[in-house]
This record gives sequence, structure tokens and C-alpha cells, in this order.
Amino acid sequence: MQTTITARHFELTNAIRDHIEVACEKIAKYFDHIINVHFILSLENNRNKAEMILNVPKNNFISESSEKDMYLTIDNAIDKMENQIKKLKGKWTDHQKKGIKENSQYVYANLIESEQRKKIKIKRILAEVFTLDEALDNFENIAEPYLIFKNAETDRINVLIKRDEAHYKLIEP
Repeated sequence: MQTTITARHFELTNAIRDHIEVACEKIAKYFDHIINVHFILSLENNRNKAEMILNVPKNNFISESSEKDMYLTIDNAIDKMENQIKKLKGKWTDHQKKGIKENSQYVYANLIESEQRKKIKIKRILAEVFTLDEALDNFENIAEPYLIFKNAETDRINVLIKRDEAHYKLIEP
């Protein structure tokens, strides 16, 4: 990682240079390939200003801070940079793992619900193709109080239910 420090309107001391290099090590733990870090330190109207520019592949980060103390200014710029990086890295990890976690929780919840439900007896039937009149005629030959058939006119599944001796109910989707 290449670190460049520019001082404007004051002399850069070795202590400030060392402080910046130690602070840059905090940032280095977030990225493997940091192209360079550029600090621009300036003294304007008795206020210290620090601008930090971090170049990594496919991204550039910029943070600024202004305080009365130069060391505090540098630390604030580093903290702001660190927050930007954490936010971006958090977005990357959230997008990568979101689908798997949600799906696994959904499947797990369905398994719990299915274990708590009563056992259901499943009966498979073949829905024959009838018109409504043919279904009424065939209804008298079966023992069930209902007839499921495929309507020849609409090509959809219908259910015919016997309500009493003379009345029937037709359910169409």
C-alpha cells in the first residue's frame, strides 16, 4: 500500500507521518489490494483539515474531517473512512447470503408446521371428462356425495356436490 501525505500551510512532522501510517493499518485489514492512500492535511483559519482518499480496485473512498487538533482530525477522517468501508462490505455480504437464509428459514418453518398438523389421508382420483348433464347422470352411479370431473365445455376441473335428493351444488374455479 502506497501512502502519500500532502501538507498545506504547515510543516509535516515525523510524529504526524507515523500517526498516519499507524492509522492506515486499521484500513488495510478491510481490503487485500489497496492501490494507494492519499492524505491532504491543511491548516485553514486556525482549523486543521484532513482529507483522505482511498483507492481500491473498482472503488474510491473519500473522507474529510475538520478539528482544532491535527491528530483528532486524522483519527476522525480514518473513522469516517472505516464506516464507509464497513457499510459497503455489509451490503456485499447481505446480498450474497440473503436468499439462502430466508429460504432455509421458510423450509424449516414449514417442516415444523407439517409435523404439528394431523396426518391427512390422501386419495387420488382420476377426473374424467364430462359435460354437466353427463356428470349428473354419472353422479347417481357413485357412492360418494361428490363428483370431481373435467368439464368438456370449459376444459377445467369442476366439483359437483349432492346437497339433498333433488339439489346439487356445482363448484367451478
